[in-house]
Amino acid sequence: MKANLIILAVLCMLGSSCTKDLNLTPESSATEQVFYGSVNDFQQATSAVYAGLLTYPNRVLDLYETHSDNIYGASDDGKRYWDPINNLSPDLADKSVISAAWANNYNGIFKANTLIEQLSKNGNAVLTPALLSRLEAEGRFLRAFYYFDLVRLFGRVPLIDKVVTAEQITTIPRAEVEDVYAMIISDLEFAAANLPESYGATEAGHATRYAAKGILALVYMTRSGPVYNIKGPGMETAEWAKAAILLDEIIASGKYRMLDTYNSIFAYDNESNAEVLFDVQYISGGLGLGGEFPSLFLPDLYVQQVAGFAGGVMVRPPSASLLSSYPAGDTRRTFSIQNGYTTSGGATDPRPLLVKFLNVSKKGTRWTDWPINFIVLRYTDILLLKAECMLHGTPGSQAAVDKIVNDVRKRAGIPALATVNLDMLLQERQREFIGEGLRWNDLVRSGNVISIMNNWISKDDIQKAINTMKAEFVVYPVPQNEMNIVPGLYQQNPGYN
Repeated sequence: MKANLIILAVLCMLGSSCTKDLNLTPESSATEQVFYGSVNDFQQATSAVYAGLLTYPNRVLDLYETHSDNIYGASDDGKRYWDPINNLSPDLADKSVISAAWANNYNGIFKANTLIEQLSKNGNAVLTPALLSRLEAEGRFLRAFYYFDLVRLFGRVPLIDKVVTAEQITTIPRAEVEDVYAMIISDLEFAAANLPESYGATEAGHATRYAAKGILALVYMTRSGPVYNIKGPGMETAEWAKAAILLDEIIASGKYRMLDTYNSIFAYDNESNAEVLFDVQYISGGLGLGGEFPSLFLPDLYVQQVAGFAGGVMVRPPSASLLSSYPAGDTRRTFSIQNGYTTSGGATDPRPLLVKFLNVSKKGTRWTDWPINFIVLRYTDILLLKAECMLHGTPGSQAAVDKIVNDVRKRAGIPALATVNLDMLLQERQREFIGEGLRWNDLVRSGNVISIMNNWISKDDIQKAINTMKAEFVVYPVPQNEMNIVPGLYQQNPGYN
């Protein structure tokens, strides 16, 4: 089922490093003429674009989840790489996790642009019209995906829609957010019109038309969020109706459904289930294709004790406020969060552990080698996004909103709510998607990120480590190494040193 990932492993190792500074043209081909002359060339190039997703789960857990009120990540020693992110520090521009997010997304964009250019130049000679159209749609879906991540992280970013040289990159300024969105929307519209509804088992993990529609709906909803007087992801465009139409098409397709139990969504032996619209696929076995995210927030002693190999770093526990928000008997809390642990030496750490993605019976060769896929977009999210659109005035009754939310709560084994409003919906999403990297962007889209974060800080920040949340922190700074390439080409985002 995941055999296609072997191609990703080879190409990722041969291509540019996932942790290098931005270089849109890999060192091995910066001045070479690229030519794809066979079906296999194009299929491998497509796999290379997907390879950029392998770092995505860590990125969203570090830069979205840790940034939010889901996680209280102030470390024991205050010296971990995620501390400045958790602490809303203005001194982030020189941090490697920030530069890696920029670089990894642009490496993916470079590979997508290369694929799209080669399809235009040589695709007609070797590909059937159907395959040509599909591969272009996959390339454009992924280019849009990487750019959407960049917009949400940094706001204005360089807009590059073709293969360029390293020298040309130094002349391209940051584009306005609305111009970046224009290309994202164009790419996703093309993808939604030209991607298939499904694939065979050997191409599991490839984007479908419904994945494109779901991401496009989220783009419209993100654009509809507030501007916060910054050049960030929100534009106050009020495009809830556009999003609702796409969400309705996904729902009406009948291809997806909520699973009966919460834990079955994330079961290692139930991947690509009826909830999944799009995921990042992993396999274990020491091939460089296993996932790190299941143990990313866990302490090394715990990982060593339960899995038998050294790994993990230090606990990043779910926040006290989040834990207290779960009603009694909520199966999502029971499944996702462990209430501390006792080491083999008898020491007890009472802090909660995020174990949602962990199954030690399916462990790989080390703590970065778990085989479980990371779900980027699932059907429960589609339904709750639909409810959000209705609460913003799109067609649909209050009863329809209540039913969506209460179906989610029923699966979790907790009582129904009456007259669900936006605040209640936001909190239900927080409980449902713990550890999935959605909370920060939900807060930003809601317009309440400043008030909610500052209220949370006042209650949960027992170490007094976190700065006051302000509008400038909705986006991250441009990495300092990118600022240094051509001084004056980029202007730093306000609020950062």
